[in-house]
Amino acid sequence: MNKSVSMFLVGLVVGALLSTVGFAYFLKTRGAGTLGQTVLKLGHSQDTGHPVHLAMEHMKKRLEELSGGRVTIDIYPSSVLGNETQCIEQLQNGSLAMTKTSAAAIENFIPIMSVYSMPYLFRDADHYWQVLDGAIGKKLLASGESKFLRGLCYYDAGSRNFYTKEKPIKMPDDLKGMKIRVMNSQTAVEMIKAMGGSPTPISFGELYSALSQGIVDGAENNPPSFTSSKHSEVCKHFSLDGHTRVPDILMMSTKVWDKLDPQIQNWVSQAASDSSTFQRKLWQEKTQESLEEARQADVTIYEVDTAAFAAKVAPMFDAIEDEATREVAKQIQEVR
Repeated sequence: MNKSVSMFLVGLVVGALLSTVGFAYFLKTRGAGTLGQTVLKLGHSQDTGHPVHLAMEHMKKRLEELSGGRVTIDIYPSSVLGNETQCIEQLQNGSLAMTKTSAAAIENFIPIMSVYSMPYLFRDADHYWQVLDGAIGKKLLASGESKFLRGLCYYDAGSRNFYTKEKPIKMPDDLKGMKIRVMNSQTAVEMIKAMGGSPTPISFGELYSALSQGIVDGAENNPPSFTSSKHSEVCKHFSLDGHTRVPDILMMSTKVWDKLDPQIQNWVSQAASDSSTFQRKLWQEKTQESLEEARQADVTIYEVDTAAFAAKVAPMFDAIEDEATREVAKQIQEVR
Protein backbone atom coordinates (compact mmCIF):
# COMPACT_ATOMS: atom_id res chain seq x y z
CA MET A 1 0.00 0.00 0.00
CA ASN A 2 1.56 3.32 -1.05
CA LYS A 3 1.81 6.37 1.17
CA SER A 4 -1.01 8.35 -0.48
CA VAL A 5 -3.46 5.49 -0.03
CA SER A 6 -2.44 5.13 3.63
CA MET A 7 -3.03 8.81 4.29
CA PHE A 8 -6.40 8.58 2.56
CA LEU A 9 -7.44 5.71 4.85
CA VAL A 10 -6.24 7.59 7.92
CA GLY A 11 -8.31 10.55 6.82
CA LEU A 12 -11.39 8.36 6.48
CA VAL A 13 -10.93 6.95 10.00
CA VAL A 14 -10.39 10.37 11.55
CA GLY A 15 -13.38 11.74 9.68
CA ALA A 16 -15.56 8.89 10.87
CA LEU A 17 -14.50 9.44 14.47
CA LEU A 18 -15.19 13.16 14.27
CA SER A 19 -18.59 12.50 12.72
CA THR A 20 -19.45 10.05 15.49
CA VAL A 21 -18.47 12.52 18.19
CA GLY A 22 -20.35 15.31 16.45
CA PHE A 23 -23.48 13.20 16.08
CA ALA A 24 -23.34 12.21 19.76
CA TYR A 25 -23.14 15.86 20.74
CA PHE A 26 -26.01 16.60 18.37
CA LEU A 27 -28.19 14.01 20.12
CA LYS A 28 -27.21 15.27 23.57
CA THR A 29 -28.03 18.89 22.84
CA ARG A 30 -31.04 18.55 20.60
CA GLY A 31 -33.21 16.22 22.71
CA ALA A 32 -36.55 16.41 20.94
CA GLY A 33 -35.65 19.68 19.24
CA THR A 34 -33.40 20.89 16.46
CA LEU A 35 -29.63 21.08 16.19
CA GLY A 36 -28.12 22.86 19.21
CA GLN A 37 -31.50 23.37 20.88
CA THR A 38 -31.79 23.09 24.65
CA VAL A 39 -34.90 21.11 25.64
CA LEU A 40 -36.15 21.31 29.22
CA LYS A 41 -38.49 18.57 30.43
CA LEU A 42 -41.44 19.62 32.60
CA GLY A 43 -43.87 17.24 34.30
CA HIS A 44 -47.00 18.13 36.29
CA SER A 45 -50.26 16.64 37.54
CA GLN A 46 -52.91 18.92 36.01
CA ASP A 47 -54.96 18.19 32.89
CA THR A 48 -54.41 20.09 29.66
CA GLY A 49 -57.38 22.42 30.22
CA HIS A 50 -56.19 23.63 33.61
CA PRO A 51 -54.96 27.25 33.90
CA VAL A 52 -51.59 25.98 35.17
CA HIS A 53 -51.05 23.87 32.05
CA LEU A 54 -52.15 26.72 29.79
CA ALA A 55 -49.69 29.00 31.60
CA MET A 56 -46.92 26.49 30.97
CA GLU A 57 -47.80 26.42 27.27
CA HIS A 58 -47.52 30.21 27.36
CA MET A 59 -44.13 29.91 29.06
CA LYS A 60 -42.93 27.49 26.38
CA LYS A 61 -43.99 29.93 23.65
CA ARG A 62 -42.36 32.92 25.41
CA LEU A 63 -39.13 30.99 25.98
CA GLU A 64 -38.94 30.09 22.31
CA GLU A 65 -39.58 33.74 21.39
CA LEU A 66 -36.98 35.09 23.81
CA SER A 67 -34.34 32.56 22.75
CA GLY A 68 -35.06 32.66 19.03
CA GLY A 69 -35.90 28.96 19.18
CA ARG A 70 -32.69 27.97 20.96
CA VAL A 71 -34.53 26.83 24.09
CA THR A 72 -37.86 25.04 24.43
CA ILE A 73 -39.84 22.99 26.93
CA ASP A 74 -41.37 19.54 26.59
CA ILE A 75 -44.46 19.47 28.83
CA TYR A 76 -45.86 16.23 30.26
CA PRO A 77 -49.25 16.84 31.98
CA SER A 78 -51.69 14.64 33.89
CA SER A 79 -49.08 12.90 36.09
CA VAL A 80 -47.63 10.88 33.20
CA LEU A 81 -44.18 11.33 34.78
CA GLY A 82 -45.46 10.73 38.32
CA ASN A 83 -47.33 12.54 41.06
CA GLU A 84 -46.10 15.77 42.67
CA THR A 85 -43.81 14.04 45.16
CA GLN A 86 -42.30 11.80 42.49
CA CYS A 87 -41.68 14.77 40.19
CA ILE A 88 -39.99 16.70 43.01
CA GLU A 89 -37.70 13.72 43.60
CA GLN A 90 -36.86 13.66 39.89
CA LEU A 91 -35.90 17.32 40.13
CA GLN A 92 -33.57 16.49 42.99
CA ASN A 93 -31.72 13.85 40.98
CA GLY A 94 -31.67 15.99 37.84
CA SER A 95 -33.71 13.69 35.61
CA LEU A 96 -36.49 16.28 35.31
CA ALA A 97 -35.96 20.01 34.77
CA MET A 98 -39.21 21.51 36.07
CA THR A 99 -42.45 20.70 37.81
CA LYS A 100 -45.43 22.47 39.30
CA THR A 101 -46.03 21.65 42.92
CA SER A 102 -48.33 22.92 45.59
CA ALA A 103 -46.45 24.63 48.41
CA ALA A 104 -48.17 22.10 50.69
CA ALA A 105 -46.63 19.15 48.87
CA ILE A 106 -43.15 20.63 48.93
CA GLU A 107 -43.10 21.38 52.65
CA ASN A 108 -41.93 17.80 53.21
CA PHE A 109 -38.76 18.75 51.30
CA ILE A 110 -38.53 22.42 52.34
CA PRO A 111 -40.07 22.71 55.83
CA ILE A 112 -40.37 26.51 55.85
CA MET A 113 -42.85 26.23 52.95
CA SER A 114 -45.33 24.91 55.52
CA VAL A 115 -46.06 28.54 56.38
CA TYR A 116 -48.18 28.80 53.22
CA SER A 117 -50.45 26.02 54.48
CA MET A 118 -51.35 27.86 57.65
CA PRO A 119 -55.12 28.45 57.66
CA TYR A 120 -56.34 32.04 57.39
CA LEU A 121 -52.78 33.33 57.03
CA PHE A 122 -53.82 35.80 54.34
CA ARG A 123 -56.51 38.43 54.81
CA ASP A 124 -57.57 38.42 51.16
CA ALA A 125 -56.28 38.01 47.59
CA ASP A 126 -54.55 41.41 47.60
CA HIS A 127 -52.62 40.56 50.74
CA TYR A 128 -51.75 37.16 49.24
CA TRP A 129 -50.13 38.62 46.11
CA GLN A 130 -48.50 41.46 48.00
CA VAL A 131 -46.63 38.83 50.01
CA LEU A 132 -45.82 36.49 47.11
CA ASP A 133 -44.55 39.27 44.84
CA GLY A 134 -42.57 40.88 47.64
CA ALA A 135 -39.38 40.13 49.53
CA ILE A 136 -40.90 37.31 51.61
CA GLY A 137 -42.21 35.44 48.58
CA LYS A 138 -38.88 35.75 46.74
CA LYS A 139 -36.94 34.59 49.78
CA LEU A 140 -39.09 31.47 50.09
CA LEU A 141 -38.66 30.66 46.39
CA ALA A 142 -34.92 30.48 47.02
CA SER A 143 -35.20 28.51 50.26
CA GLY A 144 -34.89 25.06 48.67
CA GLU A 145 -31.61 25.41 46.83
CA SER A 146 -29.77 23.28 49.39
CA LYS A 147 -32.22 20.52 48.42
CA PHE A 148 -31.50 21.05 44.69
CA LEU A 149 -34.82 22.88 44.21
CA ARG A 150 -35.11 26.39 42.81
CA GLY A 151 -38.44 28.23 42.77
CA LEU A 152 -39.07 30.17 39.56
CA CYS A 153 -42.50 31.72 40.14
CA TYR A 154 -45.86 31.34 41.83
CA TYR A 155 -49.13 30.34 40.22
CA ASP A 156 -52.50 31.23 41.69
CA ALA A 157 -54.25 28.24 43.24
CA GLY A 158 -57.02 30.32 44.76
CA SER A 159 -58.58 29.57 48.10
CA ARG A 160 -59.20 26.02 49.25
CA ASN A 161 -62.69 25.08 50.40
CA PHE A 162 -64.47 22.00 51.72
CA TYR A 163 -66.66 19.82 49.52
CA THR A 164 -68.55 16.77 50.70
CA LYS A 165 -70.87 13.98 49.60
CA GLU A 166 -73.62 13.60 52.19
CA LYS A 167 -73.91 16.83 54.15
CA PRO A 168 -72.65 20.39 53.89
CA ILE A 169 -69.92 21.95 56.01
CA LYS A 170 -71.37 25.19 57.38
CA MET A 171 -69.60 25.28 60.76
CA PRO A 172 -66.42 23.62 62.03
CA ASP A 173 -68.46 21.21 64.15
CA ASP A 174 -69.93 19.76 60.95
CA LEU A 175 -66.53 18.15 60.30
CA LYS A 176 -66.69 15.95 63.39
CA GLY A 177 -66.45 12.30 62.47
CA MET A 178 -65.86 13.05 58.79
CA LYS A 179 -62.92 11.68 56.82
CA ILE A 180 -61.53 14.54 54.76
CA ARG A 181 -58.89 14.04 52.11
CA VAL A 182 -55.87 16.32 52.46
CA MET A 183 -52.61 16.68 50.60
CA ASN A 184 -49.54 15.00 52.01
CA SER A 185 -48.94 17.97 54.30
CA GLN A 186 -48.53 17.83 58.06
CA THR A 187 -49.95 21.34 58.34
CA ALA A 188 -53.09 20.32 56.43
CA VAL A 189 -53.43 17.28 58.67
CA GLU A 190 -53.22 19.43 61.80
CA MET A 191 -55.76 21.90 60.40
CA ILE A 192 -58.42 19.21 59.86
CA LYS A 193 -57.76 17.82 63.33
CA ALA A 194 -58.16 21.29 64.85
CA MET A 195 -61.54 21.60 63.16
CA GLY A 196 -62.65 18.21 64.45
CA GLY A 197 -62.35 16.12 61.30
CA SER A 198 -60.29 13.04 60.43
CA PRO A 199 -57.57 13.97 57.90
CA THR A 200 -56.80 11.34 55.25
CA PRO A 201 -53.82 11.99 52.93
CA ILE A 202 -54.54 10.61 49.45
CA SER A 203 -52.91 11.51 46.13
CA PHE A 204 -55.04 13.75 43.93
CA GLY A 205 -55.11 11.20 41.13
CA GLU A 206 -56.73 8.62 43.42
CA LEU A 207 -59.25 10.97 45.01
CA TYR A 208 -62.17 10.49 42.61
CA SER A 209 -62.20 6.76 43.34
CA ALA A 210 -61.79 7.37 47.07
CA LEU A 211 -64.81 9.66 47.07
CA SER A 212 -66.90 7.32 44.94
CA GLN A 213 -66.08 4.31 47.11
CA GLY A 214 -66.65 6.14 50.40
CA ILE A 215 -63.04 5.88 51.54
CA VAL A 216 -63.35 9.58 52.39
CA ASP A 217 -66.45 11.71 53.00
CA GLY A 218 -65.09 14.82 51.36
CA ALA A 219 -62.05 16.85 50.41
CA GLU A 220 -60.87 20.44 50.11
CA ASN A 221 -59.67 22.32 47.07
CA ASN A 222 -60.29 25.30 44.81
CA PRO A 223 -63.28 25.53 42.42
CA PRO A 224 -61.37 24.86 39.15
CA SER A 225 -59.82 21.67 40.55
CA PHE A 226 -63.20 20.62 41.96
CA THR A 227 -64.88 20.71 38.55
CA SER A 228 -61.98 19.75 36.25
CA SER A 229 -61.38 16.59 38.31
CA LYS A 230 -65.09 15.70 38.03
CA HIS A 231 -65.39 15.60 41.83
CA SER A 232 -68.57 17.62 41.33
CA GLU A 233 -70.13 14.41 40.00
CA VAL A 234 -69.73 12.82 43.43
CA CYS A 235 -69.84 15.71 45.92
CA LYS A 236 -72.87 17.99 45.82
CA HIS A 237 -71.99 20.33 48.70
CA PHE A 238 -69.30 23.03 48.29
CA SER A 239 -68.59 25.45 51.18
CA LEU A 240 -66.81 28.73 50.50
CA ASP A 241 -64.87 28.77 53.76
CA GLY A 242 -61.56 29.73 52.08
CA HIS A 243 -59.47 28.18 54.85
CA THR A 244 -56.18 28.42 53.00
CA ARG A 245 -54.57 30.15 50.02
CA VAL A 246 -51.75 27.75 49.21
CA PRO A 247 -49.86 28.86 46.08
CA ASP A 248 -48.62 26.58 43.37
CA ILE A 249 -44.91 26.92 42.69
CA LEU A 250 -42.99 26.31 39.48
CA MET A 251 -39.86 24.51 40.67
CA MET A 252 -36.67 23.80 38.77
CA SER A 253 -33.87 21.38 39.47
CA THR A 254 -30.69 23.23 40.42
CA LYS A 255 -28.76 20.34 38.85
CA VAL A 256 -30.28 21.40 35.52
CA TRP A 257 -30.31 25.15 36.22
CA ASP A 258 -26.63 25.31 37.14
CA LYS A 259 -25.65 23.76 33.80
CA LEU A 260 -27.48 26.41 31.80
CA ASP A 261 -25.74 29.38 30.22
CA PRO A 262 -26.52 32.61 32.18
CA GLN A 263 -28.36 33.98 29.16
CA ILE A 264 -30.59 30.91 29.05
CA GLN A 265 -31.21 31.28 32.80
CA ASN A 266 -32.40 34.84 32.16
CA TRP A 267 -34.73 33.68 29.40
CA VAL A 268 -36.18 30.93 31.58
CA SER A 269 -36.73 33.35 34.48
CA GLN A 270 -38.44 35.90 32.21
CA ALA A 271 -40.66 33.29 30.55
CA ALA A 272 -41.66 31.90 33.95
CA SER A 273 -42.54 35.38 35.24
CA ASP A 274 -44.62 36.09 32.14
CA SER A 275 -46.45 32.78 32.58
CA SER A 276 -47.32 33.69 36.17
CA THR A 277 -48.95 36.96 35.07
CA PHE A 278 -50.80 35.11 32.31
CA GLN A 279 -52.02 32.39 34.69
CA ARG A 280 -53.42 34.79 37.29
CA LYS A 281 -55.87 36.28 34.79
CA LEU A 282 -56.89 32.84 33.56
CA TRP A 283 -57.39 31.69 37.14
CA GLN A 284 -59.83 34.46 38.00
CA GLU A 285 -61.89 33.69 34.91
CA LYS A 286 -61.75 29.94 35.48
CA THR A 287 -62.83 30.24 39.11
CA GLN A 288 -66.06 32.01 38.19
CA GLU A 289 -66.70 29.58 35.34
CA SER A 290 -66.12 26.62 37.65
CA LEU A 291 -68.54 27.84 40.31
CA GLU A 292 -71.22 28.25 37.66
CA GLU A 293 -70.38 24.83 36.21
CA ALA A 294 -70.74 23.32 39.69
CA ARG A 295 -74.17 24.93 40.10
CA GLN A 296 -75.22 23.52 36.74
CA ALA A 297 -74.17 20.08 38.03
CA ASP A 298 -76.61 20.48 40.95
CA VAL A 299 -73.90 21.34 43.47
CA THR A 300 -75.07 23.66 46.24
CA ILE A 301 -72.62 26.47 47.00
CA TYR A 302 -72.66 27.64 50.63
CA GLU A 303 -71.51 30.97 52.06
CA VAL A 304 -70.21 30.31 55.58
CA ASP A 305 -69.02 32.14 58.67
CA THR A 306 -65.27 32.08 58.12
CA ALA A 307 -64.63 33.69 61.52
CA ALA A 308 -65.85 30.52 63.24
CA PHE A 309 -63.39 28.41 61.24
CA ALA A 310 -60.53 30.86 61.83
CA ALA A 311 -61.13 30.77 65.59
CA LYS A 312 -60.82 26.98 65.61
CA VAL A 313 -57.40 26.98 63.99
CA ALA A 314 -55.93 30.11 65.61
CA PRO A 315 -53.94 28.05 68.18
CA MET A 316 -51.99 26.49 65.31
CA PHE A 317 -49.93 29.66 64.96
CA ASP A 318 -48.76 29.51 68.58
CA ALA A 319 -47.96 25.82 68.10
CA ILE A 320 -45.51 26.33 65.21
CA GLU A 321 -42.37 24.61 66.48
CA ASP A 322 -39.82 25.90 63.97
CA GLU A 323 -38.69 29.38 64.96
CA ALA A 324 -37.92 30.47 61.38
CA THR A 325 -41.37 29.41 60.16
CA ARG A 326 -43.07 31.12 63.10
CA GLU A 327 -41.17 34.34 62.33
CA VAL A 328 -42.13 34.24 58.62
CA ALA A 329 -45.79 33.70 59.56
CA LYS A 330 -45.60 36.76 61.78
CA GLN A 331 -43.95 38.83 59.03
CA ILE A 332 -46.66 37.80 56.55
CA GLN A 333 -49.44 38.79 58.92
CA GLU A 334 -47.78 42.19 59.46
CA VAL A 335 -47.59 43.03 55.74
CA ARG A 336 -49.89 45.96 54.99
